[in-house]
Amino acid sequence: MVEEPRAWALVVPGHSERGRLSARCLTLVSLAAKLAAHRAPRVVVFTGRPWAGGPSEAGQMLAAWRGRTDVELLVEPTARTTAENAARSLPPLLERGVARATVVCSPLHRFRAAYFFGGLYGEFGVECEIQAARDRTTAGALAWELGALALMRRQRREALAEVRSIFGGGT
Repeated sequence: MVEEPRAWALVVPGHSERGRLSARCLTLVSLAAKLAAHRAPRVVVFTGRPWAGGPSEAGQMLAAWRGRTDVELLVEPTARTTAENAARSLPPLLERGVARATVVCSPLHRFRAAYFFGGLYGEFGVECEIQAARDRTTAGALAWELGALALMRRQRREALAEVRSIFGGGT
């Protein structure tokens, strides 16, 4: 008997500037498409909120997708933070039997992405890896990441509580 490979997913958290996807985010979508070209994921999840009532980051990423069309492309349009990206992208992965996920982010965002996605996904039995796209580090992006460090523990507790309210206590 041949063992079926474990289901794999790609997750792309959004980033926008004044309601439009940033060049950084378009780079993430492009990298996700390249990864999907080599190995078909069960699902690609674009996650990110709307800006001032406009289209969501997730919807804009879907519109920018130039990758495979033979995989499920899912829009999660409500997450406002990296912790919410992790919490709100996890339920559809669990519902689809995903056992492994690759989160595509910028190099500077890698630490926080690993903290939120790796911790939360791992709690529910989904193995997580972070794939950083090549990106130019800006002073503004560095300041944002450093400022966000102070909120991480509280945000992860809230994200974990959100997912537990749906699925119970994890593994």
